[in-house]
Amino acid sequence: MRAVLTRVSEAAVTVAGETVGAIDCPETGGLLALVGVSREDLADWKPRAEKMARKIAELRILDGEVSVADAGAPVLVVSQFTLYGRTAKGRRPSWADAAPGEEAEPVIEYIIERLRERNIAVESGQFGAMMRVSSVNEGPFTVLVET
Repeated sequence: MRAVLTRVSEAAVTVAGETVGAIDCPETGGLLALVGVSREDLADWKPRAEKMARKIAELRILDGEVSVADAGAPVLVVSQFTLYGRTAKGRRPSWADAAPGEEAEPVIEYIIERLRERNIAVESGQFGAMMRVSSVNEGPFTVLVET
């Protein structure tokens, strides 16, 4: 499982011109979390998903080295199968390592649920849709998290 976490002051996801998820947090900052699930993750995904939710909530990557949980900051979670694109050969990425959508969706939803259980305000994209993601990066500060 992989996530690209970007510190933002605002971020939004639109589908067919309609906003489906947005965070606006100029005071505390927040995170845009692009989360991908691989085929390898599917065998025993709950512990990995729990760990990913914990990392998203507890990594001290907001301004002042505080976490989302400490700051009461929001998170926008967007599923991102392209994080598993293989580009070593040729000019066209291979998506063979990405989990199929119907199997990845429950994993992403589980991560969102675990974050909400921590009283973190979570918005999300629309799984499987063509999404337009916009963000105002702060720092810029972006990290790759793998579980």
